[in-house]
Amino acid sequence: MKRWMAAFCCLALIGSPLALAQEKAKKEPTEAQKKQQERMKTCNEKAGERKGDERSKFMSACLKGEDPGASDKQKAQQEKMKSCNKQASDKQLKGDERQKFMSGCLKG
Repeated sequence: MKRWMAAFCCLALIGSPLALAQEKAKKEPTEAQKKQQERMKTCNEKAGERKGDERSKFMSACLKGEDPGASDKQKAQQEKMKSCNKQASDKQLKGDERQKFMSGCLKG
């Protein structure tokens, strides 16, 4: 009985560093990973009851930031937003200056 107890104690001591190593291996997700997880969750909810190829196409478009269920008018607005955003980035606009530019660009 004492041998079993001694063997158990030795195994417990040997195993504890392994458990600690596994705990250290678990890392907190980065901001980019958290953002991707949120996008995946949102797209998954939007996909609803879609199945098979239809679901795959929807998820692919949604994860790229496209809205597959958007109307032509919404898609045109999204394209305009992308274009204005790119122009603002190219001009390296920031803060109020960027906001003013984006407002004018989207109205025009």
